[in-house]
Amino acid sequence: MPTLVIANKLYSSWSLRPWLMLSELGVEFDEIMVRLDDAGTSEALRRYSPAAKAPVLIDGDQTVWDSLAIMEYLSERYGLGRVWPAEPVPRALARCLSAEMHSGFPALRSGCPMNLGKHYAFRDRGPGVARDAARIVEAWRDARARFGRDGPFLFGAFTAADAMFAPVVTRLDTYGFPVEPDTRAYMDAVLGLASFGRWKEAALAETWSVREDEVDEVPLVDHRAGR
Repeated sequence: MPTLVIANKLYSSWSLRPWLMLSELGVEFDEIMVRLDDAGTSEALRRYSPAAKAPVLIDGDQTVWDSLAIMEYLSERYGLGRVWPAEPVPRALARCLSAEMHSGFPALRSGCPMNLGKHYAFRDRGPGVARDAARIVEAWRDARARFGRDGPFLFGAFTAADAMFAPVVTRLDTYGFPVEPDTRAYMDAVLGLASFGRWKEAALAETWSVREDEVDEVPLVDHRAGR
């Protein structure tokens, strides 16, 4: 049985991605959580990966770190058409969008850290965040228009591209970004996944916080109030 090494579910966007993909594939796997806010975090992660970062997939004698590399490994291990779109043209787009997500959108990442425990009122978070959000919505809309007619996700059925963008879906939701109905429908499809529901339930049960992943604002809703 594979093992996925992850970080805190409340905040760890990178860990969420392969966790969702494995879950949607129906693969049984063990998980090991390494808390991000501990003094020994790097040392603990280095036991599983030389990069000392989460996530890490351990499958027999194979160790794969980095979320996008894990997606490619899962594609080879469990079937190309189950992880990426089966046809070459949409598959190429799905990989392009996933790579863009993997390396891009720094303003949104830093200005709106993933936090599944709170909801904030929308406000202007700067031109960089606005540009990132606009590009993301544009990418979603293009993929849906071209290849998403047979289901609620970017390419119809759930793929690695949806897993890669899932943390951004949570960010737009958490920080109250106003979106058009078609974008909201896509977001609701991701947030409505049973697998995401299990992740979020576990995230809200965590009893600790990571200060650097909390924005200095009063939330509209704090789902972990009193913890």
